[in-house]
Amino acid sequence: MTRRARALAFLLAALGCAALAAALATRYRSGVSAQYGGLRPVLVATADLPAGRAIAPRQARRSLAVRRIPSSFVPPGALRHPDEALGRAPAAPLPAGSYVLASQLIVPGPPRPEVPGAGRGRRPVQVAIAGAEALTLSGATPEGGSVDVVVAERSGLGRRGRTYVAADGVRLLALSSPPGPGEGWSATLALTRPQALELIAAETGAREIRLLPRP
Repeated sequence: MTRRARALAFLLAALGCAALAAALATRYRSGVSAQYGGLRPVLVATADLPAGRAIAPRQARRSLAVRRIPSSFVPPGALRHPDEALGRAPAAPLPAGSYVLASQLIVPGPPRPEVPGAGRGRRPVQVAIAGAEALTLSGATPEGGSVDVVVAERSGLGRRGRTYVAADGVRLLALSSPPGPGEGWSATLALTRPQALELIAAETGAREIRLLPRP
């Protein structure tokens, strides 16, 4: 057999093997499809997704991918495209390699405003206050503004009642509404040590503490 004939024989054998492999692969895919169903797209996390953080377009391109798997293996509620996850956040951390399900995603609430710091030489002190509803009438968030702290002493047992400013121009760090019926408001203020001691003594003595917003 000549060299050309041997080369032609090898070529025909290679083509035959390729055709046989293609036929076997087609038969295998047909068998898998008949047994497990056709291939369907599913969304998979390719990187860890933290809980509570809304999925932005850039993160979706970087951390989400579409895979095709037999329909029998597709979990209920599986998303099919990254666009379905945009603007939603995992309720719990999603590790890389996991399917992204609709039940795992939530619509995140508005970001909470940052609580301002107490400032140098001051410390956050929580005190019970009265009449705090006046601070919220405008609808604006009172946290971060300056207030005057007014203490009212009741009269009794030969003592005259008086009202005085215990601290002026202090920063209101946080304002908490009553946690339940019959309970009062509380405020966290940035106070110096003398101011803190004065208000703690007023609160212990059952004096009424009110906050007046400053312009």
